[in-house]
Amino acid sequence: MNEKTQKLPARLHNDFMKVWGNPQGWRALTIVNHTTIGIRFMVTGGVFFLIGGLLAMLMRTQLALPEQEIIGPELYNQLFTMHGTIMMFLFAVPMVEGLALYLIPKMIGARDLLFPRLSAFGYWCYLFGSIILLSSLVLGIAPSAGWFVYTPLSNEVYSPGPNIDFWLLGITFVEISAVSAGVELVVSILRSRTSGMALLHMPLFCWYILVMAFMIVFGFPPLILGSILLELERAVGMPFFDIARGGDPILWQHLFWLFGHPEVYIIFLPAAGIVSTLIPVFARRPIVGYRWVVLAAISTGFISFGLWVHHMFTIGIPQLAQAFFSVASMLIAIPTGIQFFAWIATLWTGRPVYHIPMLWLLGFLVIFLAGGLTGVMLALVPFNWQVHDTHFVVAHLHYVIIGGMLFPLIAGLYYWLPHFSGRMPSDKLARWGFWLTFIGFNMTFLIMHLTGLLGMPRRIYTYEAGLGWDLPNAVSSVGGFILAMGIAMILFDIILHFRIGRPAGVNPWHADTLEWATSTPPQPYNFISLPANPTRHPMWTETSLQATIAEGRHTLSEIDHGRRETWGSDPVTGKIRDIIHLPGNSWLPFYAALVLSVLCISLLIRTYEIALIALLISLLLLLRWSWINGAHPGAAPDARVKPGYPPLHSRTFDSPGLWGMVVTLFSDGALFLSLLFGWLYLWVIGPNWQVPDAAPLAWTTLVIAGVLLSGAAYWYRRVLQRLKAGDDHYLQYQLWGITTLGLAHCCMLLWIWTTAPLMVTHTAHDAVIAVFLAYLLFHGGLAVIVTGLQAKRVAYGYVGKSVPYEVAVLEPWWLYTVGVFWISLLVILLFPSAWGGM
Repeated sequence: MNEKTQKLPARLHNDFMKVWGNPQGWRALTIVNHTTIGIRFMVTGGVFFLIGGLLAMLMRTQLALPEQEIIGPELYNQLFTMHGTIMMFLFAVPMVEGLALYLIPKMIGARDLLFPRLSAFGYWCYLFGSIILLSSLVLGIAPSAGWFVYTPLSNEVYSPGPNIDFWLLGITFVEISAVSAGVELVVSILRSRTSGMALLHMPLFCWYILVMAFMIVFGFPPLILGSILLELERAVGMPFFDIARGGDPILWQHLFWLFGHPEVYIIFLPAAGIVSTLIPVFARRPIVGYRWVVLAAISTGFISFGLWVHHMFTIGIPQLAQAFFSVASMLIAIPTGIQFFAWIATLWTGRPVYHIPMLWLLGFLVIFLAGGLTGVMLALVPFNWQVHDTHFVVAHLHYVIIGGMLFPLIAGLYYWLPHFSGRMPSDKLARWGFWLTFIGFNMTFLIMHLTGLLGMPRRIYTYEAGLGWDLPNAVSSVGGFILAMGIAMILFDIILHFRIGRPAGVNPWHADTLEWATSTPPQPYNFISLPANPTRHPMWTETSLQATIAEGRHTLSEIDHGRRETWGSDPVTGKIRDIIHLPGNSWLPFYAALVLSVLCISLLIRTYEIALIALLISLLLLLRWSWINGAHPGAAPDARVKPGYPPLHSRTFDSPGLWGMVVTLFSDGALFLSLLFGWLYLWVIGPNWQVPDAAPLAWTTLVIAGVLLSGAAYWYRRVLQRLKAGDDHYLQYQLWGITTLGLAHCCMLLWIWTTAPLMVTHTAHDAVIAVFLAYLLFHGGLAVIVTGLQAKRVAYGYVGKSVPYEVAVLEPWWLYTVGVFWISLLVILLFPSAWGGM
């Protein structure tokens, strides 16, 4: 290699760092790069894991001996609620999302995720929402109704004060973060894979994350809706869950577990993806049954949405429903078993090497198998009736969650530690950490199965001596402290690792996936040049890939234009479609999340004037965010591309923004379907459903409003069709016309809402109708605002036939808004008539 060639990687690196480099000091808050954001998610989640573990140790200390008075009942209930909430909401999902945000672009040969500012916004929402929630514990007013916040225990009568409000507002804020990450991951995996990486060439980890992200998109909205409804009931008095006024507390359980059971697999699937990634590396062979594993992961995600009622077998649901959900609960063992046997077969037919990550994987296989067996037991209705709400269920939950998530996560942590730091982990300390954790875990929770079978209920803070629970609880508590020692040893090992670990070298585990083709630790741009990837095992196929990438021998190695770029590819074949230019560092995500946190705090302390101001400021920030986009000089300072390259995505009609809009509407649609479910559930099953003598809404006025909305949407569609044909004459004026028509619809809808004789605090019937109207007004109003913004951007030259993609992005929103309006109209007016209630 001559001197000129040796200098090439250094020169390219310096040029790329001028565009991609991360700022220091306070300006580090502006970083949007996925590597930094992913690490922030994981570090923050790790801190919350330690806090949740400390709360668990306090509870185990209280339960170690009978009739202790170390912790009183109210504080114990707060610790129990916050432990479950932290582990499920603040640790498990954010941790696996953070790992996915860090790894996915590297694994698919991309330089960043497609919506970097959305990732940064999601992190700040997660951080601020978590701080809001944890502050309740510091203030001594933490929620105490359990991490599932069942009604009526969580309503204003039985939980007065702001304790449950902390939970509802904090969790809703955190879930905005989760849904943001879900949308980000779906679109990035489908649209930014490097050249030639077809779907069946993707690493298995990417498949698992894709399924997980779709599950977040569809699974989190039911709880978001439930949290909004319960907060409205507590703050305003709208009776969604009050039997006396037509509501039903069981509706909360349905909405919670429509989210809660898929969440178990949202946590498990990324962990299974880690297992499917690591086992082939240490078995020294490709995984057995790649396609079967992919189908099993997809099937797991699909089936998991049909299991939520098995958490509710004892509430009095019909026997036919119990039988259906019991069978469905056992059915999910089939795809899980396929994955399990694929892992075993890969180890059996390979040449395994037992490094530290493999030790954790073997521990996972043992513990998760036990958790799966008790899961099948709990799926049987008679057995479920006997052990429901006992420590047997607690033991099963921890075997599935810790065995199914934490053990693979620590295996992945040790596996990717060289990637994070460029250093290898310590073998001796890591083995001590594993055995202490493994022994302590089984001492704690294996014995807890027996405690549950002996009849000890969960959620009790003390118990009498002589019931047979003394020795099992003492053993569980000792095991809990051994488990804590194991976690402490792991943390000590990781801290030492970053200071004195030996250098890792290139691809130290001889792995097969593209993340090991970056430098270790990676640079903000991941790859100086983007390689083609027509194989599932690129690092095994071309061992010199890291060097050739750094030397710029592959594609898209130009940086003189000043843009952050990555390939945009076909979602199925991986064929290159366009060049996606990405936004750079910005204060806007931080400011927007900060103002939204002020909004949440204002709602928490019931200062609605400040909340309204914060809402308006956040709207302005988000509109400013959308303004610096597309052809704006801050987004694309130079629109030229190298001859032979495809166009920039902002010069096409099929941009990542369009995909992001569609996936966001999937999530929005899941929330709308949850609202429909609640309306129909109360109509059909609500024990005291109250229907007014006359319909509260005039159908003629609603139809006129719908015609106006439909006319605006049709006009918008015609404008887009003309733009696709290359005609942008009078584009600005037509967009203003559509805005005016949509504004007329919103004004009429607002008039209907304010003049209708709705008694929203007296009957659940009218309260649900008011939520429908608010939902429709929000969508119509946002359509008007963003369309008016587009008209303004046409005047600035940011939108037109040469830069058309933003107009295409908004079309699905208009069509969705029209669809949900007419569905709502049918459900609110025609369904009651058909049912015979009016």
